Amino acid sequence: MALKSRSESSELKIMRSLNMRSNLSPKEKKYYFKLDKGYQGELMFDLLTEKLQSDILVINDLCLEINDSVFQINTLIIAQDKLYPFEVKNYSGDYYYDSEGFHKLSGSDITNPLDQIKRSKLLLRQLLQNLGFNIAVEPSVIFINPEFTLYQAPLNKPIIYPTQLNDFMKKFDMTPSKLNDRHKKLADRLISLHSNESPYTTRLPTYEYRKLRKGIVCTKCNSFMVFGGEKVVVCEKCGYEASNESAILRSVGELKFLFPDMKITTGLVFEWCQVVKSTKMIRRILMQNYTPKGKRKFCYFE
Repeated sequence: MALKSRSESSELKIMRSLNMRSNLSPKEKKYYFKLDKGYQGELMFDLLTEKLQSDILVINDLCLEINDSVFQINTLIIAQDKLYPFEVKNYSGDYYYDSEGFHKLSGSDITNPLDQIKRSKLLLRQLLQNLGFNIAVEPSVIFINPEFTLYQAPLNKPIIYPTQLNDFMKKFDMTPSKLNDRHKKLADRLISLHSNESPYTTRLPTYEYRKLRKGIVCTKCNSFMVFGGEKVVVCEKCGYEASNESAILRSVGELKFLFPDMKITTGLVFEWCQVVKSTKMIRRILMQNYTPKGKRKFCYFE
């Protein structure tokens, strides 16, 4: 049972928007593709955990803090006698392992996921102790991508390879587990401590409203949409249609996470959407879905 679903991080949403609306540098594009690929890998693992039938609790995407140290857990499973934190990696291609860690055959190094889970285990145990819970912690690294190969793979490390995943999940599901109220209280406490503020926002590039391309983006192919009529907007590339209301509300949501301090006004949304030519329609949709503040020309929406 999943108590906390997974959602895109604020960094990923911002980087995706900037990728469509600005000219990212090669380094920035690489960071965006890394975030997106990582998120897709986590969703792939979610499909496996959703099939588990045993008496467990699944918490996705935790960001926790203890003693001024922030750590993230991609997936945490609470079973009867143990907590299982999983670090999910969507790496593809050829890698090798040695005493110094993981390396791509092309020559570049990558962050050692074993170091990541070692740190997460230490901090999670400290947090559990502070909360008054004494339960074992057994972390693992999940390599989810079937096109991942690791040469000189260590035999005594908590690593699950793509070819092992199905058997691992079957054995995991067969492990006896019976939860009680204390397990549920622990899960609720950890979820309550989750922070939506990511420690990695400093990696985001700087951007300005006036320099971003305006328009409504297609949810299917990420191209820009053109006005199709009184009720729909149409993608200029794939032909996908969306109702004006859903497209406008999605664009307002994009504005809000890109510029959280900017006041949402009818004029701002009109300029941002571009292809919707009716300010009356925009105002009506904002009135129906947000709370108006101020009067007349000073009116904005929260």
